[in-house]
Amino acid sequence: MAEVRTYPAGVTSWIDLEVNDVEAVKAFYGDLFGWSFSDATAPGAPFRYVIARLDGQDVAGVAGPADPAEPRTSAASWNTYIAVDDAQSTARLVAYSGGRVVSPPASAGEGGVSAVCADPAGVEFRLWQANRRPGAQLTNAPGAWNFSDLHAADPAESSSFYRRVFGWEFEDLGYATMIRRPGYGEHLAGTVDPDIHERQEGFAPPGFADAIGWLVPLAATERSHWHVTFTVADRDKTAAIAERLGGTVVTTSDTEWTRAAVLRDPWGAEFTASQFTPPPSAS
Repeated sequence: MAEVRTYPAGVTSWIDLEVNDVEAVKAFYGDLFGWSFSDATAPGAPFRYVIARLDGQDVAGVAGPADPAEPRTSAASWNTYIAVDDAQSTARLVAYSGGRVVSPPASAGEGGVSAVCADPAGVEFRLWQANRRPGAQLTNAPGAWNFSDLHAADPAESSSFYRRVFGWEFEDLGYATMIRRPGYGEHLAGTVDPDIHERQEGFAPPGFADAIGWLVPLAATERSHWHVTFTVADRDKTAAIAERLGGTVVTTSDTEWTRAAVLRDPWGAEFTASQFTPPPSAS
């Protein structure tokens, strides 16, 4: 049996999407990424939460009413959760550090305890104190979550807040700013990814094993938000499938290492599909 993947405090650990029509979302993302789904809430409950799985492993969640109600008044968006040891004390630290507790810590059944918070710029994120559901069990594989990146209007203010609350470090690499949770690479090496340091040696920047995301300056038309990226095997094929299913291709971009597309699902939630294309010198 595969080892359960766990997340130390301060590491992004889970993503989910809140929508009006859970079944329609299952059809879209099931076709797009090959996900299967299982209900995590009991039959008859007014609220529904389903777990998306890929190759039998948890990859994301979808939440919504048991019966679709009136259309949402705002676009859906992907939520990013950050692992904590104590949701109550972390929520207090969020407020003390200039953020806001939108929804206080509450039990999510046997899965754990969650809370909705916002940073000083109003960007929402979620806390997850795990019990039976430690977080995503498959990442960085085609169809699975890759990273969540913080698109910030004031990177300095954001860095100060998240550093204080979660102990993050920010490394300006010239082309991007890497968000690191010190010690995460050692945790991975000692658990689910024993070869992580050897695999990254020679081409990854120092400290990349600790990376949990990237701090990104806002584009001209953007609002500050946490943005989710999924790994895909073929950017163009994924974009074409999304369009066939009613989604929209917002932008595409190519770098030395990736071919990416920002996609919007039919409910307004935007995300990136990223194909890893390393240069021959890195193989």
